[in-house]
Amino acid sequence: MTDRPALRPAAAGTIAAVLAVLVLAADQLSKLAVIRTLPFETPVPILGDFLIFYYVRNSGAAFSLGEGVTWLFTIALSAVAVAIVWLLITRVRSRTWAIVLGLLLGGVLGNLGDRLFRSPGFAVGHVVDFISTPWMMPAIYNIADMFIVCCMIVVALLVLLGLHLDGTRDRKHADTEAMAAPDADEDR
Repeated sequence: MTDRPALRPAAAGTIAAVLAVLVLAADQLSKLAVIRTLPFETPVPILGDFLIFYYVRNSGAAFSLGEGVTWLFTIALSAVAVAIVWLLITRVRSRTWAIVLGLLLGGVLGNLGDRLFRSPGFAVGHVVDFISTPWMMPAIYNIADMFIVCCMIVVALLVLLGLHLDGTRDRKHADTEAMAAPDADEDR
């Protein structure tokens, strides 16, 4: 398996920035639509009990944990956003990492925007949540949350697979792939 050449810093940043803006736009536009059209705290079945829209404002984290310390989530989201941007500028040369971190940054910025600019006030705003899938989990979430969770799963997998931010692999993973790949001479 041949590896692609490493991305230039500008290319990695551009990929990540475009994806982050797309996720942020999808998240904020969906929240705007929810605020304008859905009744507050009233279930609206979309696909029976499979998918329900239920507009709430969450001052806490997942499952409304930490409702009294909203400002801590603002600080944490800000720190995560800064860390992702720093990694993108200084370390990321892999297309895969640029994509994953760009999508993750978009999700983080979506919820950070709520914390900073929604009521009840700056840095203590409540996140707009509206997606309920009771068959899967008892949480109510939003598009930003979906990207955050999915991207963190992918980050964990990339780390476990030994793919570094610069696109190189751990030696043990490269050896395993080389042994699994068929020899090019045998195919002739």
